[in-house]
Amino acid sequence: MFKIPHQVKTLQTPHSGYHWDGSERRFFEGWYYRVTLPEHRQTFAFMYSIEDPKGGKLHSGGSAQILGPNDEYICRSFPDMNKFWAWQGSLGLGHWGKTNFPPPCQGGQEGVLKPCFLQPEEFTRHIQQGYQATAKFHQGSLHDPGTGHTARWQYEIQPVYGWGNPGQPQQSTAGFLSSLQIFEPGWQILMAHGLATGWIEWNGKRYEFTNAPAYAEKNWGGAFPQRWFWLNCNCFDGEPDLALTAGGGKRGVLWWMESVAMVGIHYQGKFYEFVPWNSQVSWQIEPWGKWQMQAKNSQYEVELIGTSDLPGTPLRAPTLDGMQFVCRDTMLGNLSLELREKSQTILKASSSLCGLEIGGSPWEQSWLSQSN
Repeated sequence: MFKIPHQVKTLQTPHSGYHWDGSERRFFEGWYYRVTLPEHRQTFAFMYSIEDPKGGKLHSGGSAQILGPNDEYICRSFPDMNKFWAWQGSLGLGHWGKTNFPPPCQGGQEGVLKPCFLQPEEFTRHIQQGYQATAKFHQGSLHDPGTGHTARWQYEIQPVYGWGNPGQPQQSTAGFLSSLQIFEPGWQILMAHGLATGWIEWNGKRYEFTNAPAYAEKNWGGAFPQRWFWLNCNCFDGEPDLALTAGGGKRGVLWWMESVAMVGIHYQGKFYEFVPWNSQVSWQIEPWGKWQMQAKNSQYEVELIGTSDLPGTPLRAPTLDGMQFVCRDTMLGNLSLELREKSQTILKASSSLCGLEIGGSPWEQSWLSQSN
């Protein structure tokens, strides 16, 4: 089995492992990996999901989506639940499609194909369609028969920031109650910032990179947000040690719905957190094209403005009716960020490689709100 080095264990966030408890309740889990290539002004975002893992239900199965150069899109379904694997105690997952009869994995019986993490050369040799991902490594191969588009990738990851101050216990993005089925879906930033080295092939074009900005997050649960927005960037102009993740949504809390939002910034070894239990967070989000957030606590305040003139790309997300085109993304958004301490500006930064997203419905008009 692939071993996680001590450094990654130190940075491992809560909720890094697979959450499904084996029950038959409605359940999904999704993972998101991203690499940004500054020299190409492009980003690759990989999105994996599993629904109703017990199997035998209408929406049981998995999928893989990639948002590639110029917001181009590839999607592939993986209906066979028996070819999915995930680690319970740490970040690790994979799903096989078409294979060349790989050898049995550790713990498997002779002649039985038990999916698990494979050494990179074994994966390349035996898995024609599929992916595998951990905190330190990411590999896969996809072919979209509808469009003919193909993608292959293999890269190593050096985590820099998890979610919290370096050298301290890492934090739950949505608070300590995230482990309970009170707030659904759960959301966890797995790696706010990391450095990726390897290669990605997109429709035959090969991109090689060293220490490219990388990011990872996940969500899970048995309920689905009615509406949400998201801003994410760790590739700023002239600021290599800066990572931002911000977002909000209308989510289920027991038998009612609440609107919440947060902003998290890692900068020069320090974590700045603006969440409902320590800050006032407000937002003004257009149906598409403009994202504005403001957050303030007893010591710091931050202002974010994201914009895009691009149309964005529709993406699938889990809903009560399975995976549906209910969100829209661009990886080529513009972002300005200002962080202040007691009205004194300590950071101004900008980027043209920001991830911007809206999801759910309705989005006929702007969403203006705040959470305390």
